[in-house]
Amino acid sequence: MSEHGYEKGRLNLPFVGHCTFGKQPICLEWDKIEADVAILGAPFDMGTQYRAGARFGPRSIREASTLFSFGHGGAYDFEDDITYLPVDKVRMVDIGDADIIHTDTINSHANIETGVRAILKAGALPVVLGGDHSVHIPCIRAFDDQPPVHIIHIDAHLDFVDERHGVRYGHGNPLRRASEMSHVTGFTQMGIWNVSSSNREDYQAARDAGSDILSVRDVRRLGTEGVLARIPEGVRYYATVDVDGFDPSIAPGTGTPSHGGFLYYEVLELFQGLAKRGDIVGIDFVEVAPDYDQSGSTAFLAAQFLMNVLGFIFHERDQRAG
Repeated sequence: MSEHGYEKGRLNLPFVGHCTFGKQPICLEWDKIEADVAILGAPFDMGTQYRAGARFGPRSIREASTLFSFGHGGAYDFEDDITYLPVDKVRMVDIGDADIIHTDTINSHANIETGVRAILKAGALPVVLGGDHSVHIPCIRAFDDQPPVHIIHIDAHLDFVDERHGVRYGHGNPLRRASEMSHVTGFTQMGIWNVSSSNREDYQAARDAGSDILSVRDVRRLGTEGVLARIPEGVRYYATVDVDGFDPSIAPGTGTPSHGGFLYYEVLELFQGLAKRGDIVGIDFVEVAPDYDQSGSTAFLAAQFLMNVLGFIFHERDQRAG
């Protein structure tokens, strides 16, 4: 069992050293990834329809994540009496950022896809830090030679627009594009609400593609177990989380804040249950735009959420392995 590192080595406080995700080792040679988890930045925000700034999301999440990185052999949770992410069992690396080509969505997305494919080829779980929600398109496309996935989507917006004025790869399109991929078997979309989300036809298209659409109030009415019972069991899940699905009272740093969103534990408990129900095989966390958040709380939420969810994933994998 891993032991905490308080008595030996450097103290390595959050503001000391290189700023990788969780202060994990860096691996910039994508053909030499040896890890269970690989973090990829996707600092692309040219798909936004309103306020830009999510290109700085990966950098801010990495910096926030250093708070959760020192003095431990893992992350001990006294409520569960479990040390999550033990350093002797779960190897994490930060592989840097995909190269972004300004004004060029197609090639920027292709570079993101290349990074995710490299992670999958190495047998690691990809965690992609956005960037606007359009980066989900290349992320999920990279799974086309993998077994099928069911998409778990947290967001205030449906993101099921087909095309507007020729735009097919903006941050309103990602779930529609995913629905066109044969390796995507269905969707559970949670947190979706009305104003500015989408039109009636897009909702019908999502349902026709196999989506179960739940508002925040639906989720609260059903409760965690009720929601989980609606999600296919024993399958592979890919999670795409837009930070505007959280209420802006706790996550103001985003381009399209939407009041009435989730609180932290509402989403975290869903993911803890989800990790027990099937295997979460990929995550993107998008739309963090730090310039709209003077306190930095949005980036801290993203970093803490990802650390917690990764802990749940690998604990349940270990339990299933016996």
